[in-house]
Amino acid sequence: MASGRKREFDSDAALDAAMHVFWQKGYIGASLMDLTDGMGISKPSMYRAFGNKESLFVKTTQRYIETKMKAHVELLFEAGVPLKQRLKNHMMSIVDMQCSSDQVKGCYLVLCQSEIISGVIPKEAEQILVEAEAMPMQLYTDLFEHDPEAIELGLNHNAHTNGLSLYTMLKGTASMARSGISKEELARSIDTIINGIGLH
Repeated sequence: MASGRKREFDSDAALDAAMHVFWQKGYIGASLMDLTDGMGISKPSMYRAFGNKESLFVKTTQRYIETKMKAHVELLFEAGVPLKQRLKNHMMSIVDMQCSSDQVKGCYLVLCQSEIISGVIPKEAEQILVEAEAMPMQLYTDLFEHDPEAIELGLNHNAHTNGLSLYTMLKGTASMARSGISKEELARSIDTIINGIGLH
C-alpha cells in the first residue's frame, strides 16, 4: 500500500506564521488568503494540516499560550526574588513582547478578545479566547491570596482587586504599544501601578 503524501512544511513554523497574521489583523480581519500567504502553503494543505480557519485559530492560540506566555508566568514565582521585583519582571517581560520590533506590536490575545463583542467569531474560537481571558485574573488573584510576602503585606485582603489592576494595566499597555508608545514610557506606568497596590 502506498503511504500518504508527506507534509512538505514545518507545522510549528506554519502555526507561528498564522499567529503573526492573526496578531496583525485579528480573527475577523485575517482572510484565508492572508493566512495561506503568510504560512507559505496552499489552501488544500492548510485544510489537511489544520482544518478550517476556526480550527487553525484554536491551534494557533494554544501555541501562543504555550510558547509566548509560559516564560512570563514563571517570573512571578522565581525563588529568592521579592514580590515587587517579581511583579515588575513579569509585567516588563510582557511589555517587552508587546513593544518588540520583531513581531506585530501589542498582544495577540487582547486584539482577538476585543472582537468577541462582534458576535461573528465562531463558538470554539470564542471559547478559547474566553478561557484565555480568565487565566490571568485567576493567576494574579491566587498569587495575592497565597504568596507569603503578599499575605505579610496584607495584599491578600484585596487579592481580586489587585489582580484586576495588574491585568487591566497589561491590557492597556498592549493597546498603547500597538499605538507606538515606547517601552520606557510604559515601564513608568508599570512602576506606578505596582506602587499603587501597596508595594512601595
